Amino acid sequence: MPISERAKQFAPFSPLRGLNRALLEKERIRVPRKELSEDASIQLNDALSLVEVGEMITVVYYFREEYIRVTGMVTKRDDESRMLKIVNTPIPYTDIIEIIRSE
Repeated sequence: MPISERAKQFAPFSPLRGLNRALLEKERIRVPRKELSEDASIQLNDALSLVEVGEMITVVYYFREEYIRVTGMVTKRDDESRMLKIVNTPIPYTDIIEIIRSE
């Protein structure tokens, strides 16, 4: 039997398809969305106005009942549709809670 055929014999087998995904979803800690104070909202808007395309930043944003921190280069900033794109991750302005600029 050729080696390429033998490798197919040992492919992983899961009799309960989707169980791992369901267990990971069950373990996920859900966090309620934080409401920003007026001062924090003003600071966030000021920080957002200084963000430029090509800049490296870290953004903390709310997505699917959890807070996610992503660091990368800003590839698009669209004030009309209120979206910030870091590499390939589009982030609505309304979901952003913190912006950390790289020095």
